[in-house]
Amino acid sequence: MIHSDAQQNASRYSPAVLEFIRRFQLQLPASSAPTVLGHRHAAVLIPIICREQPTLLLTRRSDFLRKHAGQVAFPGGAADASDTSLIFTALREAHEEVAIPPADVTVLGTLAPLDSSSGFQVTPVVGLLPVDVPLHPCEDEVAELFEIPLEEAFDLARYHPLDIHRRGTHHRVYLSWYQQQFVWGLTAAIIRRLAKQVSA
Repeated sequence: MIHSDAQQNASRYSPAVLEFIRRFQLQLPASSAPTVLGHRHAAVLIPIICREQPTLLLTRRSDFLRKHAGQVAFPGGAADASDTSLIFTALREAHEEVAIPPADVTVLGTLAPLDSSSGFQVTPVVGLLPVDVPLHPCEDEVAELFEIPLEEAFDLARYHPLDIHRRGTHHRVYLSWYQQQFVWGLTAAIIRRLAKQVSA
């Protein structure tokens, strides 16, 4: 069933957006989520811009950040003690990083959490944004904003596995490119997981 807020706005969504909503909410995940080990909680917003052909909004982090500098990412970060939920965390961080008004986001739901290389248990929150949503990246954190058409982002053939061994443990990461942007690691894993869910 379409989220109640999305249902109220369904008339302004394109057929492609409505199909994404239907697939996201009616399809079970393609496979059970692996056990997560991170003890610290974080959340990211997966922003879907509701164009005629919907797009995925991504950021490229500032080259001057202490962690994950220059990497492609979703807006998000660690949960604060005062956050009422991980959805609240994702919306707060998206507002801080990109100035997305929380009231403009129609939250569809969440994906199962994933472990990050920095020890966080990261919960992805899927949200719809109107085409005219104001976007003002925080210069201290975000170097660039860009969009990928959902149809391209969800093409599983774009994601190339790379097996690495670190501290005696095997890890598989995925690599992808869109135009001049290099998408990999947790961000690629999140997109790939969502793509598998809606293509099931």
